[in-house]
Parts: sequence; structure tokens; C-alpha cells
Amino acid sequence: MMQSPLVLLGLLIILAMGSLVNAQPTHVTIEQTETNGWRLLVDGEPYRIKGAGGNHSMAELAAAGGNTTRTWGVHDKTGDVLDEAHRNGLKVVVGIWLGHPRHGFDYSDIEQVAAQYQHVRRSVEKHKDHPALLMWGLGNEMEHGDGESNAAVWSHLEASAALIKELDPHHPVMTVFAEINREKLAAVHQLCPSIDVIGSNSYGGAASFPARYRDAGGTLPYVIAEFGPLGTWEVPKDEHGMVLEQTSTEKAEFYEEVYLALEADTEMCLGSFAFLWSHKQEATHTWFGMWLPDGNKVGSVDAMTRLWSGRPPANLCPTIEPIEALDGTSGLPGTVLRFTVAASDPEGATLQAKWLFKAESDRYITGGDAQAVPQRLDSALIEADAQHAVVRLPDQPGNYRLHVAVYDGQGAAATANVPLRVFER
Repeated sequence: MMQSPLVLLGLLIILAMGSLVNAQPTHVTIEQTETNGWRLLVDGEPYRIKGAGGNHSMAELAAAGGNTTRTWGVHDKTGDVLDEAHRNGLKVVVGIWLGHPRHGFDYSDIEQVAAQYQHVRRSVEKHKDHPALLMWGLGNEMEHGDGESNAAVWSHLEASAALIKELDPHHPVMTVFAEINREKLAAVHQLCPSIDVIGSNSYGGAASFPARYRDAGGTLPYVIAEFGPLGTWEVPKDEHGMVLEQTSTEKAEFYEEVYLALEADTEMCLGSFAFLWSHKQEATHTWFGMWLPDGNKVGSVDAMTRLWSGRPPANLCPTIEPIEALDGTSGLPGTVLRFTVAASDPEGATLQAKWLFKAESDRYITGGDAQAVPQRLDSALIEADAQHAVVRLPDQPGNYRLHVAVYDGQGAAATANVPLRVFER
């Protein structure tokens, strides 16, 4: 007898749940050989991380050729993340957040440290047997700023790492730094013997990381836990002090340059995570995101798909040139300025454009912290199409930014922006 679609769907869900329940936890090890250097092994088989961090579709990450995602902290939905990863054939580096001194966490406060230690314990006990678990990511940039020279930070890092290894001897422990230097590596080597892998978030310097890591005395295997476009702290600024963002096309080229440099280091590098497999507001709404808030991909997704899978996606993103300001980028309130943009689609699609005029962010370097989305001023746009825009500068003096995104209508886009200044009368 033919079953209804709802019955069939229910059977598929039951089968999927059953496969997860019966799945065995993985046994992950790291070995060092004279011929191959450091290697990551999953159930005895070599495994190189082709990863991305962010909460966009895991199915699309797997389809692009990625094999790993990472989280930054354990919360109520971590089990769901692991389940979804497993359903899509992905592994997860499960992050366990450690407090940042710059956020007010005091590593000399016994109660704070004890509570955090117990959070580490509960996190590991809850998720250590999940088949999608690859390794633990203990802390993310907790040493940044005041923490780097604080011996209590390193003491707690070691105590937590040792606890993880006691509770779960089958998954390595990585800690993640905001870049590296000789002092950080020396602290880990001397004070944290339970750390198995050095993770680093690296942007403008990621391509040179293999050489810099060795020069700084690194001896453990490493993972680049975040790489992406040039950071807001690494780009040129205009004459008014506003940061100049790369176009999405320029970013895609940079992702490829970095990835190839890291893949060439087969001796110490265990893999890398592209950032961000989602979108976020950090200086702008497009700076680090590989996906736009409206769900369209940009060129960095195409670049990583080709690098991870060895083949380009079926539909490529448009390419875009920097916005050209025909009348300059500043003026008094009410000044009318004209802009053009050149973009094209590899498949010859007719492109549509969306222009946005926004107030400038209140700060550029956020340390990854949440940032409010700047106000939109749609009334500043007088004309706009796929090739040009005309704006009238608002009455309020200050800093602003003109954004454009061009779309192929098939889920792919390209972005560019230019900072603007309104003077006082």
C-alpha cells in the first residue's frame, strides 16, 4: 500500500534519529612522523580540516566541499549543532568560551574561575561522546589585551585543558589566540602541557603565518581558526580616517591566496577555518560575511568551494570593481554627488543593484563583539540602478557610507562600498 508523504517523512526522521543514536563516538588523535610532520587522524584515517565558522547552512557547507565547522561556546543549542553537522557529514570543533579580562573576567577571583572550571566540566561531560565532535576549542582570544601577561590566565587554561583530557582522552584540545607571538607560544609550551594544538585567528598576516609561527618558536601543530579578508585594523583609511573595505571580488582573491599558503604547510598545519560562514555587523554589514543578510552568497564562497572541492560551483558570483566617485566623497549638507560601479556576471546574467546609504559605524575594531547596525538614510538616494547612484548628502554633519550589492537573481551577489563625509556649514 502506498504511504502518504507525511508517513514517509516520519519514517525518514526516525531513520535519521536512529542512525545518530547508534553512531559511535570518533577517536581522534594527533601524530608526528619524520616524513609527514604533524597529522590529524580520525579513527585512524588522516583528516585535514577544510572548515568554516558561522551559522549559515551546514548543508551548503558540505555541498561546497567543507568538512568541519567550529563553535565559540557551549550553550543550550550545542547538541543541535552537533546533530546537524553529523547529518551533513561534518565534524565540529566545539568551542568552550573562557572569559576575557577586557570584558571584566577576573582570573584572580576564585569564584569566577571555579564557576568557569565547572562549566568546562559540564560541557565536556555532555558532548564528549557525540560522533560529530572533532576536538575541543578551549578559549578564543581570552589572552588578548590584559590577559597575555597574566600568569593566572595560563594557569587556568592548563587546569581546564587537563580536566578535558581526563574526562575525554579521545579528542584533542586546541586553544585559540588572537594572532601569535613568541611570548604567547612560550607561555603555552612552558605552562600548558595539556594543550595539543595551537589555534590562531589571523587575517592580513595569515599567508605568512607558517613562517612566522616557526620564527616565534612554535613546535605544536596549528590550525588557523579564522581567516578572511583584511581586518579593519589592517586596511588603509581615507583622508577623514574612515576604513576602506575591499570589494567582495578582492576578498575572494585574498581568501584563495591565504588558503593556498596554509595548504602548502603540510608539516605543521592541520587545516583552517574560513570566516565567516554567515554575516555580521562589524564595521560594516559586509566586512567579514561570506553570505549577505538576505541569503545571497558572495565571491569568497565560490573561492572556497573551488579550493575545498576541486571544482567551481555551478553558478558563479558576479565580479565588481570599486565604486568610482565622480564628484568626490565629501561635501556640505545638501551636496549632490554621483557614483558609478562596474560589475559583470560570468554567466552573462542581467544584474540588479541595491544601494544603501548608512551612517558610519561608531567604531571599527570590535574584537568580535556585537555591534549595533548603523542607521539607514534611504532619503539620501536620489537615483540608483545597476551602474550608478546619485545621492544628496544629509543635513547632519558626520561620517557615512554608500554601499552597493549587485545580484544575478540566482542567489549570488557582489558588494562594494565607499565612505563619505559631510562637513559642517
